Amino acid sequence: MILTITMNPSVDISYPLNKLAINDINRVSEVKKTAGGKGLNVTRGIKYSGIPVLASGIIGGTTGEYIQKQLDNDNINYNFYITQHESRNCIAILHEGNQTEILESGPVLDNHDVNVFLEHYQNLLSQAQVIAISGSLPQGFPVGFYTQLIEKANRYQIPVLLDSSGKMLLETLISKNKPFLIKPNKDELQQIIQMDIDPNDVTSLVKAVNHPLLNDIAFIIISLGKNGAFARCHHNYYQVSIPKINVVNPVGSGDVTLAGLAVSIHENEAVEVMLKRAMTMGMLNAMESQTGFVNMDNYDKYYQHVKVTKIIAK
Repeated sequence: MILTITMNPSVDISYPLNKLAINDINRVSEVKKTAGGKGLNVTRGIKYSGIPVLASGIIGGTTGEYIQKQLDNDNINYNFYITQHESRNCIAILHEGNQTEILESGPVLDNHDVNVFLEHYQNLLSQAQVIAISGSLPQGFPVGFYTQLIEKANRYQIPVLLDSSGKMLLETLISKNKPFLIKPNKDELQQIIQMDIDPNDVTSLVKAVNHPLLNDIAFIIISLGKNGAFARCHHNYYQVSIPKINVVNPVGSGDVTLAGLAVSIHENEAVEVMLKRAMTMGMLNAMESQTGFVNMDNYDKYYQHVKVTKIIAK
């Protein structure tokens, strides 16, 4: 079973508009609301792959109840720590080929919530073969909280896939408790290692994934958008190219990509298969209007067009 952790879930609300009128009334005829947060998008991707998955994290209030109802509708198993504090809403306005997001920060929690969730998490570890941790932390949680989750998983030799950024990611990289895999995009990694990365220069990419901060991390996948990805898997390097697609809604594509990585690690697939699976699932999500949705009927069609090239670094 794969355990997904979403510490700051949300109800994701999508408003599609032909044109966004500033300082005026905008009427929306079609509204989509989903149980959101990066980790729940990962959960859906895993569910579509047919692998047992359990969602956990922290929810609360009527918004938290709505999240649970949506997961019930999707037949997704969950075991959250429930607080009395209201979970957040996140709004995406899709207009004129752009996406404007309004993100609530979420509930303010305290040390009691930290300690109770750690106990809750500890009780779930016996069920997990792989753990995927994604997204932001609730207000009041220490910035290094993910290192505590990783440390507990490492005791049981459970690989942790971490998708975070900024100070949260940096704290894990300087800690002795390393995740098994990280999946930053180019900009997120540049911010951490303080180094310019040229996505078209293999030497630059190799140098980036070999930065001392990334030592002892087995898998590093750099998302490069339409340029695919670059990966260091143990001591080998891979360039991943993807076909041109009709992007409808890119939100959640990185999360579904992480889902593909988690599934492959759970299934002990070869690195090349893992990278092709992950990128294919990310593309399939981007071609759908619904965040986190994957039409697996098209999986084989696009899988064959994802190219993975092993790079010999000089």
